[in-house]
Amino acid sequence: MENNIQFVLLKPELYNAYIEIGTKAYNQHYKHLWPNGDTTTYIKNSFTEEVLLNEEQDEDTVLYLIQTNSTYVGILKITLHKKLQEYSQADALYLDKIYILNEFSGKGLGSKSLKFVEQIAIDYSKKAIFLESMQKGLALPFYLSHSYTIVANTQVPFNNVIEEEKPMYLLQKNL
Repeated sequence: MENNIQFVLLKPELYNAYIEIGTKAYNQHYKHLWPNGDTTTYIKNSFTEEVLLNEEQDEDTVLYLIQTNSTYVGILKITLHKKLQEYSQADALYLDKIYILNEFSGKGLGSKSLKFVEQIAIDYSKKAIFLESMQKGLALPFYLSHSYTIVANTQVPFNNVIEEEKPMYLLQKNL
């Protein structure tokens, strides 16, 4: 499967697919963060046509659908230029979202996606890639196994997330 992966740059005609895949993948992985599993706050801030239109107007934001064969299986959101830690906007890339549907997890798509993002960072002459990961769960060991290191504590930025589920880490990979 890993060889058949494509990263499809988001265009308006693909918004519905991005919204559907992003919402489904987020709910599969992160419903437990929210009281009664109600992810509405996150979905309204991430996966609406209005949000996508605004993100598309931001020249630093790049959105992709992850496709294998003819099926969309995940999404990527990248901020090309972002000041983080001691790095200037020119030197850091931020991987804002990488969500893959549960049924496609464990098949190399996450690793291939990280390599894709790393190549973008190299193409833009970045010195580091940053991302955030929940402190609990499967994502953290995955990122650590791909040479990311924990550089700071952060938390989910929404007030209505369950308090003990808020802790996150900021991770960095030097290039």
